[in-house]
Amino acid sequence: MSAEPQGRFEAPRNRCAALRRMLRSDQLEFLMEAHNGLSARIVREAGFHGIWASGLSISAQFGVRDNNEASWTQVVDMLEFMADASNLPILLDGDTGYGNFNNVRRLIRKLEQRGIAGVCIEDKVFPKTNSFLNGERQPLADIDEFCGKIAAGKATQLDPDFSIVARVEALIAGWGMEEALRRAEAYRRAGADAILIHSKLSRPDEILAFAREWAGRAPLVIVPTRYYSTPTDVFRKAGISLVIWANHVLRSAAAAMQSTAREIFESETLVNVEDRIASVEEIFRLQDAAEYSAAERLYLSAAHTSRAAVVLAASRGKGLEAVTVDRPKVMLPIAGKPLLRWLIDGFKRESVNDITVVGGYRADAIDTAGIRLVINERFAQTGELASLACAIDAVESDTVIAYGDLLFRSYVLRDLVESDAELAVVVDSSPTGENNRTVRDFAYCSRRDDRGLFGTPVLLQHVFSAAQAANGAAGAPDGESGVSAGGAHGRWIGMLKVSRAGLTRLKEVLRELGARPDFDTLDVPHLLNALIAQGAAIEVQYVHGHWRGVNDLEDFRRAADFAHAQRRFGDSEETDPTAPPSP
Repeated sequence: MSAEPQGRFEAPRNRCAALRRMLRSDQLEFLMEAHNGLSARIVREAGFHGIWASGLSISAQFGVRDNNEASWTQVVDMLEFMADASNLPILLDGDTGYGNFNNVRRLIRKLEQRGIAGVCIEDKVFPKTNSFLNGERQPLADIDEFCGKIAAGKATQLDPDFSIVARVEALIAGWGMEEALRRAEAYRRAGADAILIHSKLSRPDEILAFAREWAGRAPLVIVPTRYYSTPTDVFRKAGISLVIWANHVLRSAAAAMQSTAREIFESETLVNVEDRIASVEEIFRLQDAAEYSAAERLYLSAAHTSRAAVVLAASRGKGLEAVTVDRPKVMLPIAGKPLLRWLIDGFKRESVNDITVVGGYRADAIDTAGIRLVINERFAQTGELASLACAIDAVESDTVIAYGDLLFRSYVLRDLVESDAELAVVVDSSPTGENNRTVRDFAYCSRRDDRGLFGTPVLLQHVFSAAQAANGAAGAPDGESGVSAGGAHGRWIGMLKVSRAGLTRLKEVLRELGARPDFDTLDVPHLLNALIAQGAAIEVQYVHGHWRGVNDLEDFRRAADFAHAQRRFGDSEETDPTAPPSP
């Protein structure tokens, strides 16, 4: 993988000038073939300074012959993708110019509009045939007519640095050295910026002879496809300006595709090829997916910004050991589908699509469909904050942090994600009962739940564990009496919403807690309390029931009834023979 910086490259101010500098350089320069946007990106990452848009390769990737079967407009459309994918100057293999002088004029206008740096046209008759297919039988263009194309092209270009390279086919067609030199000189006088001299021999003899006779009258370009074994230093000593590696990216890709397709067909499995082909992630990188994600965060309106969730699901579940031998708590079947799936489906209905699940115990049994699985390898020795720390740094959008053992009515999540607060929590104000009998986190708020009072935000002041509350809820707001044990106003159900703006504060506080020697024992209420201590305003969304946690076998047995009540009309139900019967 390239070490190229993340983010989209910047196009140079003038690619035409870059190509002209290569043609006129006193050093030997190289162009590498590309035939679409992906190959152009690969050529750039390999380190080349310019691209040869090969007619053979572009035709082949369309699946047609190199006989002008692909129209010039199709070629130009492909060039636009190549220019967008790379900031390199592109020299188009323009065949014969796709017609007469007028076609050349229109072609050059369209190439300049798309940021193409130059075009190479060859002195054959339209429609052309590839030079290596019976080249000696192919007719050459009339010299004066071809010079007219060059002159028309130079008169049409708007950028003075746009380059027209004249390709001489006389040696290919068997017309001899004298004719090749005569044509090259005529084309130079007509305004060609460089001469490409072509040969089909396996030795460079006639190319080197031409270079000696040419004596540097104009930049000289070669395509050593046939005489590929010639040491490159020979070209330097001969005064060649530019070498084109004409079709090797396409040919290597074709060989790899043939091998992979044959292997998969014969073996009927992917296991033999997966480790020797590019990963899907590498393709995403070549497509510049990271740039899109950054732009999405910058430009997409809040109403359409993707939302994220982090689900803490590393524990086996105390009190559930009998049913979690081969799976974690979040994979327990509830009314026909795993507990985690109920949570994920609820998230996706509210456009929370970027879901990270932090697993630990029997993480191998977690269904990863629709989620990103992160493993807390030290789940047995650490608590909730250690699990959260495994995932939170990768999150950058509005996020819901939730325990993995929750069932809830759809409005609970909907109201939470639509909150404008930087931080918001869901607190159940109903009396202690079956819905929250095992919930340990007592919430003290700025005001009790008044079902008829709207518009004034309620703020979280502290969250206490059940053990702390049993000891008198030390630290509860003075003078407040609540509806739950110890004077609390309710119970935090295990859902926290953090806006994109609030994430910075949360991550900073989490890092500070990470420096504490007791960090491994800390849970999310510790994080909430630390945020409050630093001045964060955490808004409270009160509910009155309408949710359930699964914390022991009794909760597990009762969860099915709650889930059945939330099932939408038309939803199918799958049965699991290991699930306990409903009471």
